[in-house]
Amino acid sequence: MNNNTQPGTMRRMDIIRFARDAATAYPLRTLLSILSMAIGVASVVLLTALGDGARRYVVTQFSSLGSNLVIVLPGRSATGGFNPANGITTTPRDLTVDDAWALLRAPAIQRVAPLMVGNSEISANGRVREVVAAGSTASFMPIRNFELAQGKFLPDEDWRSGSAVAVIGSTIQKDIFDNQSAVGQLIRLGDRRLRVIGVLKSTGQGVGMNTDELVIVPVGLAQVLFNSNNLFRIMIQARGREQIDAAKTQATAIIKLRHGGEEDVTVITQDAVLATFDKLLDTLTAAVAGIAAISLLVAGVLVMNVMLVAVTQRRAEIGLIKALGARGETIRQIFLVEAAMLSLAGAVAGYLLGQIGAWGLRSAFPVFPAYSPAWAVMAALATALGTGLVFGLLPAQRAARLDPVDALMRH
Repeated sequence: MNNNTQPGTMRRMDIIRFARDAATAYPLRTLLSILSMAIGVASVVLLTALGDGARRYVVTQFSSLGSNLVIVLPGRSATGGFNPANGITTTPRDLTVDDAWALLRAPAIQRVAPLMVGNSEISANGRVREVVAAGSTASFMPIRNFELAQGKFLPDEDWRSGSAVAVIGSTIQKDIFDNQSAVGQLIRLGDRRLRVIGVLKSTGQGVGMNTDELVIVPVGLAQVLFNSNNLFRIMIQARGREQIDAAKTQATAIIKLRHGGEEDVTVITQDAVLATFDKLLDTLTAAVAGIAAISLLVAGVLVMNVMLVAVTQRRAEIGLIKALGARGETIRQIFLVEAAMLSLAGAVAGYLLGQIGAWGLRSAFPVFPAYSPAWAVMAALATALGTGLVFGLLPAQRAARLDPVDALMRH
């Protein structure tokens, strides 16, 4: 049995050796082929890491906004295009604290936090800087899943009272108070003198506002500070995940009733926004991978051209091998193995380059999870190998059809 299999094994090894020797005999040609394939694979790995990283980042950031979240925005978001009739209707009413308070009677709603947002100026210890100020209530903390580094959050009080207190972000504490404790310190926000009662734990920049540079005050105080009763939005927490749709329906009905039958607000759910972004960014990642894959086709064409040149350069070698009894099928296998070697080497080099690039992105932007999805990596490697073999067929066929006598005479 061994005598019957050994010759076949040797022939396979000879084919691999011939292919290897041919590839190493022309280092520049080989390097260009490997480099072109590596660039294609690296492009797929790196660009899909960017796309999938963006998807993961957005999903994580939206998830961190809170749980069972429903948001009420002023104005109606229409998707049916411009309607001339909209130009003659009355301006939609603004959201007010009373609107937010009315939502508390909805059975599916657990918490409600009115939110006002505006720019102001904070000063203390002889230092002054611009900040984003938000007016809300005690419910804003559990709805948004905020954590405190020091002190406590806004008091649970009448929304209209507006105590002279503030909760500040971690960056503001460092800028104004250095390493000193900010809790108990007095600050001036706009024309109001407030006492700091808490400092938020650092979370960094995310979707929406940067809480590290935020000053949160009671909504009643914010109305005076901004000289306005209009809310930026209303944050709602449903009683459970299964109650989110009911909370959305009930909130819409209550606001519509309060606004004289006009459905002049937009009510969105966290899950709907997440699903939309997830689908959009998944499609974007696939599209980017498709665009990057075009470079693999270009690499395949280059491999084919290189192999065609190799056939011309190695006519005498091919003629000698065939004169010694090698069949056309053997010659074809030698060239296909060489194409596979070049493609595989380029694919591995490209994978490593892509992973190094993705690692560089993660190092430069630690909050950005730039990891290429497994399907993209496998598809890139398989496509690279398949492309090399497909585009290696023509040179292999041409080499297999060479007449040995003609090849030796021309040499």
